[in-house]
Amino acid sequence: MKWFAVLLLAWSLGADARAETCPAGAFRNQGNAPDLLVLAPVESIPAPGLRWLFLDGRRGSTLDADSMVRCRSGAVEVRTHDGSWRRWSPIELARTDVEFTSAATPLAGRLIEPAATAEPLPLVVMVHGSERTPALDSPYAYLLAAQRIRVFVYDKRGTGRSAGQYTQNFELLAEDAANALAQARVLAAGRYDRAGYFGGSQGGWVAPLAATRAPADFVAVGFGLVVSPIDEDREQMIAEAHALGLGPEALQGIERLSKATAELLTSHFESGYEALAAVREDPSTAAWAGQVKGEHSGAMLLTPEAELRRIGRARFDNLELIWDYDAVAALRKLEAPLLWVLAEKDREAPIERTRDLLLSLASAGQPIDIHLFPDTDHGMVEFTEAPDGSRQVTRITDGYLRLLGDWIRGVSAEPYGRGVRLQEPKTRLPD
Repeated sequence: MKWFAVLLLAWSLGADARAETCPAGAFRNQGNAPDLLVLAPVESIPAPGLRWLFLDGRRGSTLDADSMVRCRSGAVEVRTHDGSWRRWSPIELARTDVEFTSAATPLAGRLIEPAATAEPLPLVVMVHGSERTPALDSPYAYLLAAQRIRVFVYDKRGTGRSAGQYTQNFELLAEDAANALAQARVLAAGRYDRAGYFGGSQGGWVAPLAATRAPADFVAVGFGLVVSPIDEDREQMIAEAHALGLGPEALQGIERLSKATAELLTSHFESGYEALAAVREDPSTAAWAGQVKGEHSGAMLLTPEAELRRIGRARFDNLELIWDYDAVAALRKLEAPLLWVLAEKDREAPIERTRDLLLSLASAGQPIDIHLFPDTDHGMVEFTEAPDGSRQVTRITDGYLRLLGDWIRGVSAEPYGRGVRLQEPKTRLPD
């Protein structure tokens, strides 16, 4: 039974190695190919595991069986192309935790910055998307800090260490972001040269609005939308219909469905039932009902009217979302330079109308820098697509994270992976 003892010993040593705790933070490769790496705890990965993220977008978990990042004797090692392991050096980052108040609500924040330097560096506040997860240990915050940026993160109200109730009210969230920037300016006083916001996804609605309320030197947005949440739902359904190969009759039905659900939502379920019933009763609806979903309209179509009248608002309209939010109006008020990065094949937030509106604003003279990364989905992720249309995320696209860091620092080192800068406008802005 010696072979069993040997296997047991090998298994236990391997388990101990996998269980070693890597230090969270940022690391640098000192070899011939300089690179950055961050490790951070996330709720989806059980301790002692950490998520790892490279500057070029490769990502994973230290608990993955084939992880290319491991911990040995308290140090971080990365597997090279030839299978050997190289130790990476830690980047010294300072963390300062603080509690600040916004709209009478205590919020938890953290300033993450390069340690032992008083050199003026850019200061950025990270604005949330729609997630409910804590943000104080965001791997993106550490990666920006590793690029010599002072980064302020905070737990969204109702999440993590922050008090209050979770909401998607853009007005209130913009107030929180503006107060976060004010707090960040105090913490980093004398150590920053320009200050602004970065928002991803839903943060694309919130960050520009915050910049109209508190002075900001720049705003950066990733995979956000200029159209309203109602339009987002409509465009998502149209994209789904095209992917399914549905014809003009289905598209007309989807347009009528969007108008009906928009009336329900903007009236807080006081009206719109008759229009929705007409869509349900149309014989052509059966060809696409259940397949076209959008953000909410597909589910509302399948929900019986009696149930919608009873719990419709509690189910679909319980987060104070401003359904017909006028994002164009907020952008027109914005004076700070704006970076907007689009994911070409974004299913959650289709880009067509947003791209055209941004290009029109740029053509009208606003300082907007628009970049598009091909073959990417929401989150600037690359993916593989199965025959049934389902997608499996592989990584964050190369160039996106470096573009954010460079743009915030006010430098440019193109090309950024396969990203392209957009130029020519296609439509006029609505009056």
